[in-house]
Amino acid sequence: MSRKQKFLAVFLGTLVLFFGFVMVRVWALKPPSTMKLTAIQAGEYDPAVWGQAYPLQYQSYLKNKETEPSPTGYNGSVNYQKAERQTEIYTNFKGNPFSKDYTEDRGHLYALEDLQHSKRIGPASKGACITCKTPAIEQFYNQMGWGYANQPLSDLLAQSKHPVSCANCHDPATMNLRVTQPAFIEALARKGVDVTKASRQEMRSYVCGQCHSEYYFAPGSNQVVFPWDNGYTPQEMYQYYASQPNGFAQDFIHPDSKTPVLKAQHPDYEEWLNGTHGKFGVSCADCHMPYVRSNAQKYSSHWMTSPLRNVHESCLPCHTQGADQLYNQVRATQDNTWQLQRTAGLTVERAHKAIAKAAAVSGANQAELDKARELLRQAQWYWDYVAAANSQGFHNAVQELHTLGQSIDLANQAIDAANRAAGTNSL
Repeated sequence: MSRKQKFLAVFLGTLVLFFGFVMVRVWALKPPSTMKLTAIQAGEYDPAVWGQAYPLQYQSYLKNKETEPSPTGYNGSVNYQKAERQTEIYTNFKGNPFSKDYTEDRGHLYALEDLQHSKRIGPASKGACITCKTPAIEQFYNQMGWGYANQPLSDLLAQSKHPVSCANCHDPATMNLRVTQPAFIEALARKGVDVTKASRQEMRSYVCGQCHSEYYFAPGSNQVVFPWDNGYTPQEMYQYYASQPNGFAQDFIHPDSKTPVLKAQHPDYEEWLNGTHGKFGVSCADCHMPYVRSNAQKYSSHWMTSPLRNVHESCLPCHTQGADQLYNQVRATQDNTWQLQRTAGLTVERAHKAIAKAAAVSGANQAELDKARELLRQAQWYWDYVAAANSQGFHNAVQELHTLGQSIDLANQAIDAANRAAGTNSL
């Protein structure tokens, strides 16, 4: 063997040993790409205990403690009073606790704290109010069925140590996604959907929809009911409410206009379901709990926040437009929705005042007053449906802008009917 051949042999041998050493080191130090399954004891609701087995998810969950405005300035997690920016709330919810306290929602970690401090509850408040505030709802329902909904809220709060967390959405034995909110299960069952047979992708929205949805309390029992029997749009839900289901006629009667008002409750799931993302199978978690990596470990972020805080993880896996263009699109949609929402809310406010003034006129036409109240009831529902949701229209811009347009038109019709009732052309 020549000197050159010996040199090449030694050089190649050295390379093999060096890269072999590197590969062994990399393989030995590389963390597993999938999570090791660790079962949690059934009935364990403390997220810190779950966090010992799943530290990455737990640390991201703790980020929900942060409170700050959203990237676009709409909603966010700072619990300011909404009436400070929408003064029509004082009039439109007059006679209802929302006129006294209507703060912006904070993160899941504040669910129990914010409920306890809310001015909308008092000594007579019922247990139904705790339904989406704690994983202990599983325990309450297993022990009492829907009877828990009629228990004093103060009693259930005393038994609830932990806010919304791991056990609300995960089976402690398998970590599979699950739904623990009975009203959601019952609502889908009435539509022929068996939640236990849902795909994993469907469950990535079901676990959010079980709480981020419209509902009402059935009179007498206070059972939580989702109004989806006719469909998921605000128009279909209004038709459902018109039948006075379970004897439910209204959330309150406005003290001035005497209109029986429906109060919407954060219909985020319904918005998404009828929107572009929902129709194309993009789940809530795909955008609000995107997959992220820590070293080589892939996991779902449990910081449930605006996708605009994590554009690369939340949006860019599907979109190619770039972060700036996506932000501008979201901002434009929310700006347009906000402007039309304010117009609708202020027009509804004018309608309440017009009907109250017309009703005070001696000999006012009662048939026209009744018509005005029905028009106003529908107009307020459409305005509130959009205003109560958390996406500021982005979950379903086409539907929400159309709904606000209907609200404005109906509120103006209510004003016209009130004018006719009073025998005047304008008020």
